[in-house]
Amino acid sequence: MIEFSHVISDAEGLHARPVALVASAVHPWESSVTVVCRGASTSARDLMGLMGLCARRGDELAVRVEGPDEEACAAALREVFTF
Repeated sequence: MIEFSHVISDAEGLHARPVALVASAVHPWESSVTVVCRGASTSARDLMGLMGLCARRGDELAVRVEGPDEEACAAALREVFTF
């Protein structure tokens, strides 16, 4: 399992555009990806679940990647988590 964190810097928080980017980035990989924010967690493949985290500017997201291609998947996700 690989875990990394990201602090949201976008004034809009985790809104539709970054949620779509995260879900798209996870799509080609077999690994399971979980995003945790303030004790709530969801699959990174679940658009509504990501929106439901209601992550705001300054919130820290914990991203957990587990599976056969976890290293490549985590590297791809780190590129996406720039918002």
